[in-house]
Amino acid sequence: MTLTFDPIIQFYDLQPEIDDFRTSVLQGLTQPQKAIAPQFLYDKRGSELFDAICTLEEYYLTRTEVRILQENAAEIAKLIGDGVLIEFGSGSSQKVRILLNAAPQIKTYVALDISKQHLCESCTNLMQDYRQLETIAICTDYMRSLHLPHLPSLQNQYKVGFFPGSSIGNLEPDEALTFLKKTAAILESGGLLIGVDLKKSREILEPAYDDAQGISAEFALNLLARINSELGADFNLDQFSYQAHYNPIGRIEMHIVSLKEQVVHLDGVEIHFYEGERLRTEYSYKYTIAEFQTLATQAGFQPKCVWTDTEQLFSVHYLTL
Repeated sequence: MTLTFDPIIQFYDLQPEIDDFRTSVLQGLTQPQKAIAPQFLYDKRGSELFDAICTLEEYYLTRTEVRILQENAAEIAKLIGDGVLIEFGSGSSQKVRILLNAAPQIKTYVALDISKQHLCESCTNLMQDYRQLETIAICTDYMRSLHLPHLPSLQNQYKVGFFPGSSIGNLEPDEALTFLKKTAAILESGGLLIGVDLKKSREILEPAYDDAQGISAEFALNLLARINSELGADFNLDQFSYQAHYNPIGRIEMHIVSLKEQVVHLDGVEIHFYEGERLRTEYSYKYTIAEFQTLATQAGFQPKCVWTDTEQLFSVHYLTL
């Protein structure tokens, strides 16, 4: 469905129905290991909280990736050429500005995000500075269903995907492989610019995902507030806490933890929590450069370039098809 949101922005609403959210949450809360998919963290409030996390001192990922993009913008601009730029998880659209400034030859930008209001606001703000840019905003859960509307401006064009933030780490390795294969199908003979967090010490990783100010905790617990608001559940947020820890297999694990034995109600279903029980909200896998390039190759991509910071905290890869 096409909505008229702005005379310049083309907006397509492919957001999953509320029943899909309800079904997913109920399934996640009634399995032996409770878990809810991380994409549901990103309603408008969740997106705002994540933007705040990205500015924290402990959260090295954003500033490091931004620095890598800035330092290598000219080289990246030559690689991506004048193709259609497709951003997965556009958020506040801050990082893409680095690319647009370095590559003014880009005429079409496609923003994919699951948070409708956040997507509309960020694309509107973007258009104030890039008025000649054709902007297509698509509200969709691209982690679950990845396809683009059939639009003339996207046909027979070199397509470059932009997937910053190391969001690929939210997927299990087999899920990441599937996602990359679907991405390759969309990009056809194009390229993919992707941020990938590197393996490092627990002392750096854990504070990045559980900050001293408690914004990471607020971000996680906002998921329960959203379930209450949109689905009519009765979570008592004061009876849950947040925890993030590093698993040596190579991932950060994020959980909401029940502080007491309790029962939560949703759609007439009683959901029992025992004291200390964990509800998983996210995994964040970390890779070595070689590990990620092997994964990308299995999906049909060819590693072209990789850039890192001097401390080897983060990497940005350019892959081709």
